[in-house]
Amino acid sequence: MDQTLFIVGINHRTAAVAVRERLAFADDEITAALRRLRKASPAVAEAALISTCNRVEVVGVANDAASAARETLAFLAFDRNVEEGAFVEAVYSFEGRDAARHMFRVGASLDSMVVGEPQILGQLKSAYAQAGEAGTVGLVLHRAFHKAFSVAKRVRKGTLIGHGSVSVSSAAVSLAGQIFDRLSDKTVMLMGAGKMAELTARQLKALGIESLLITSRTFDRAVALARELGGTAVPYDSYKPYLKMVDVLIGSVASTKPVLGPEEFESVVRERRYRPMFLIDMGVPRNFDERLNAMRNVYLYDIDDLGAVVQRSIGDREQEAKKAEQIVELELESFLKWMAGLDLIPTIKDIRYSIERLRDVELGRHRGWLAGLDASERERVELLTRGLTNKLLHRILSGLKQRDDKVLDGAFAAEVARRLLGAEFDAADEDEDDADDEIADD
Repeated sequence: MDQTLFIVGINHRTAAVAVRERLAFADDEITAALRRLRKASPAVAEAALISTCNRVEVVGVANDAASAARETLAFLAFDRNVEEGAFVEAVYSFEGRDAARHMFRVGASLDSMVVGEPQILGQLKSAYAQAGEAGTVGLVLHRAFHKAFSVAKRVRKGTLIGHGSVSVSSAAVSLAGQIFDRLSDKTVMLMGAGKMAELTARQLKALGIESLLITSRTFDRAVALARELGGTAVPYDSYKPYLKMVDVLIGSVASTKPVLGPEEFESVVRERRYRPMFLIDMGVPRNFDERLNAMRNVYLYDIDDLGAVVQRSIGDREQEAKKAEQIVELELESFLKWMAGLDLIPTIKDIRYSIERLRDVELGRHRGWLAGLDASERERVELLTRGLTNKLLHRILSGLKQRDDKVLDGAFAAEVARRLLGAEFDAADEDEDDADDEIADD
């Protein structure tokens, strides 16, 4: 059977953050997870894993896409220690054309929570690099990812889909402005070093936030970012005493469970004398226990809450998204033509070998008079014969790949190859040999 691109996963449209966080992978887990997937799933020939705040997807290649998808789902459930029943209703699965279209739409930020946001392209490139490190990228995924990057670039250059300030981070900043009368005298703490959380902190700082505290498990990272933004680095193992000073707390820590819950937060709100506190949870899995939202004057928004705010203000991008969809469809056809030609690769090699062999045979028959030529003349003969064979190859291969601008199916291409490489060639060789013998006898 032919190799097929397939995708299986969940995203913000099909699963709440409570489900997504259970299947999420940290960045440093992905390479090893891909190697485990290949061992656990014989049907999967190539694989990459995309795990972000908004999606967990496996992009793979298989001869039997349906079997590969089932094995991949089973692997995700086992590897994350989650019953399939907890997420199976949220799963989507694509193969072939639909898988390629989905992948290109993801890269072009048409499937994002915020249409046009730029972060997803970097996340896609990271997934490709991690799959390369794991040794799970082959010919098809290499081509598919690079085509997705190309689609994203065309969409960015050809549309205004990324223009404007509509983003998760801008939604968080907007909400902060609604919660507090003014921001200039407020203190922000950034926990972790996630890109969206960092962007939010930068935007708040640009609006005149008075002080910025930064804590991270990697203290050097906290120091570097604090120096860049004019903030103060706080060691991760001693950040909690500072919480009573914090008006806006941004969580972006890689953790399998909440790092802050209501029990330890009760003393914080008391020491603040119940002044408003805005918690922005950008972690998946979530950093803050959802019960914090029930506490007096504590306003907790997770990534899905921010997404809902964004959805109310993205209408301006709809027209640009339509243009982007047209670009995706054009590039999709190009990729599918390439995929359809994969089964011709062995045939193409055979044709090239056969024609080169014929050329060598003919030159061999005339080696006597060729030997009498000087070096420049022999080089001209070499160039002439090689040019003729290359033109012939091009004509044949173009015919194999296309007919009335439609990609040939494998059966037709194989039949053409048999006609070109089969008895016709052998008979022609034998006839020419007999004719040469007769000439020699005369």
